[in-house]
Amino acid sequence: MDARFTREGPLLEIESYPGWAQDMVADCVDSRLRVVDHELTRLMRDAELDPAQLRTFLTGFWPVIEQFPQYMAMNLCKVQYGRTPGHDMARHYLIRNIRVEQNHADHWVDWAEASGVSKLDLLYDDVPTAASALSHWCWHTCERDPLPAAMAATNYAIEGATGEWAMVICSGGTYEKSFGPESRRRAMKWLRLHAEYDDKHPWEALDIICTMMGSDPSPRDVASLRSSVRKSYEYMRLTLDSCLDAGSDVTTVRPPMPVERRERVLA
Repeated sequence: MDARFTREGPLLEIESYPGWAQDMVADCVDSRLRVVDHELTRLMRDAELDPAQLRTFLTGFWPVIEQFPQYMAMNLCKVQYGRTPGHDMARHYLIRNIRVEQNHADHWVDWAEASGVSKLDLLYDDVPTAASALSHWCWHTCERDPLPAAMAATNYAIEGATGEWAMVICSGGTYEKSFGPESRRRAMKWLRLHAEYDDKHPWEALDIICTMMGSDPSPRDVASLRSSVRKSYEYMRLTLDSCLDAGSDVTTVRPPMPVERRERVLA
């Protein structure tokens, strides 16, 4: 039996992909919805996040935003030109999108600055440990895991869920109106770009993954992909939880100074 896969149906329809991929996506729905429907996205949509929560969100997700081109660069190092159709698709996709992700980092800085968080805050603020777990996971999987699993964790799962929660935040226009007219366009550009209803990046990644894996991969390989996707969703949820936990009674995201150090400073 020929186990190769070449998509024939529309890119943005799950029925265009092999049965194993459809099952994997369905198995991960609950984990994805815990990200997309997270309480923090609702509060941001309604412009009800307090300053500490928003600051922790912007600084907590910044490592992933800033490092995303590096994740793709590590995956690009796994690609061999002409080896397989899937490798050629991955090479084109990764090279094209590395520059795009750099632009996204610039837009995140604009969003942060319009929200009262400076570039230096993004670079040097301490954030909750849970908020750092997502960037550590992305780095680990892109450095260590096979190309299909690493792209499933980052380009498919993270980019896909991010587009969905960005769409939630943009809906209704309340959050956009919370910015002054002079800063509104720059402040919302990152969200607007990621909230495009027809964002193709995650679907292109899924197409590449299926082309590399074929129509009948081993159950072990499918389980590895499913695990990678779920882990990305769970680490995203942990990051959102930590931002929500910042709470209105927190005035800074920096940890308290240890007692012994504080005594030395006061002395």
